[in-house]
Amino acid sequence: MNYIYKPSWQISENEVTSESVYFGRRNFLKSLIGIGLTSSLLPLTGCQKSASETALENTINSPKLMAITNPKFAQVDRPITEELLAAKYNNFYEFGGTKNIWLKSQKLPLDNWKIEVTGLVKKPRIYDLDTIKKEFELEERIYRFRCVEAWSMVLPWLGFPMKKLLAAVEPTSEAKYVRFTSFYDPQITTGPGIHLGELPWPYTEGLRIEEMANELAFLAIGIYGHELPKQHGAPLRMVLPWKYGFKGAKSIVKIEFLATQPATYWNTINASEYDFEANVNPTKPHPRWSQATEKFISNGPNISWQIKETLPYNGYGDYVASLY
Repeated sequence: MNYIYKPSWQISENEVTSESVYFGRRNFLKSLIGIGLTSSLLPLTGCQKSASETALENTINSPKLMAITNPKFAQVDRPITEELLAAKYNNFYEFGGTKNIWLKSQKLPLDNWKIEVTGLVKKPRIYDLDTIKKEFELEERIYRFRCVEAWSMVLPWLGFPMKKLLAAVEPTSEAKYVRFTSFYDPQITTGPGIHLGELPWPYTEGLRIEEMANELAFLAIGIYGHELPKQHGAPLRMVLPWKYGFKGAKSIVKIEFLATQPATYWNTINASEYDFEANVNPTKPHPRWSQATEKFISNGPNISWQIKETLPYNGYGDYVASLY
């Protein structure tokens, strides 16, 4: 007899968020009430759109993307976070240190974007977004997202697994690590807006090559069925659902294969608070935030934080525990 193994985090199809909820932004705007996190969204509740609401909606009106849904990652045990809420509440330290940097990040220039893949590879490449769309079959994956600040979301990414890039550029046997570098231009990016001392710009992140080859590791060019808005890290960003969100470098311009572990942005600033691996671990508290629980950003008649238990590796231990 054959058995189908079902990972611990997967739920039945009748529990997955319906399409009407997934695309119900208009209904969300009509029903939005509440306190706390909702206070930053109150202008969206009026009968007449505010200038801020219109500007926010414009940021997510990017071109649609055609992508297959990967059935292995088509659902999780929580509802998908409402699109406008996810678009308004995010980190992007190149443009500021607060969550509502969505407007400032619109200064990010996307024309003629290039991603250089270099270092210890047999086939170095320079990609643009059109080439990526042609060479890599796009798929949609619904992943949990967990920030080291102890808040979380569920997001529907569109892109391709990192292991397909590995196959395309063929790392040499000397390649043990990979460094991802984000866009930085001091004339455009304005820093985090908070004093952290001398900052190691540009923003860089790193992986062991075994982590990059893992089935979960993903490069996203879209979200919610369309190209990434700028505040989400357009046009290309890392998505690593078993790690804290700061590991997911945004607006990538270079990917380098290296023999030694690279320095990374937050690890350089404070290694005791931001370790290189940064796997979600409820038993290892951050000096400022317990990681045992998280505040899930949810939506419904009342927008609110929902306190959830944090799972080891953010619930993806079946895929990645063997790496550590």
